Parts: sequence; C-alpha cells; structure tokens
Amino acid sequence: MPQIKSAIKRVGTNNKARTQNASQKAAMRTAVKKFETAHAESAENAGALYTDAIRAIDMAASKGLIHANKAARDKSRLTRLNQAN
Repeated sequence: MPQIKSAIKRVGTNNKARTQNASQKAAMRTAVKKFETAHAESAENAGALYTDAIRAIDMAASKGLIHANKAARDKSRLTRLNQAN
C-alpha cells in the first residue's frame, strides 16, 4: 500500500477506471453474443441487435478498450454474418 498521498489517490483512480473498463468491455461482448444467438435462431430483432453490437464495438474502440483493427475485424465479421440472411 502506498504511503504518499498522490499515490494513494492514484490507486483509487486506477481501480475506478479498471472497473469501468471491465464493465464496458463486458457490455460489448454481451451485445455481440446477443446478436450472434439471435442470428443463429433467426430472430426478428436480429437487425436491432446488430446495430447495438456495432455501436458497442465502436464505443469500446473510441475509448481505447480495444484496438481499432480489432474493432474493424469484429464489425466485418458481424456484417458478413448479418448479410448471410
């Protein structure tokens, strides 16, 4: 445990950022999985879930949670899957 006041504050901000990042990354993964399962089951709301998944990926990339190339790759895969209807 740090002794210096600024280091103590930094530990707190790092913990807060880590939990927020983990939460947003998990939300992105959940959105992608929801779309994939809806597409596999040929659900009617697959189009809306596709839009949500793309948005979640874009938000994660804009915040630096995932690399821009990974975002592009994931969006490409979801788009191919969505057009396979």
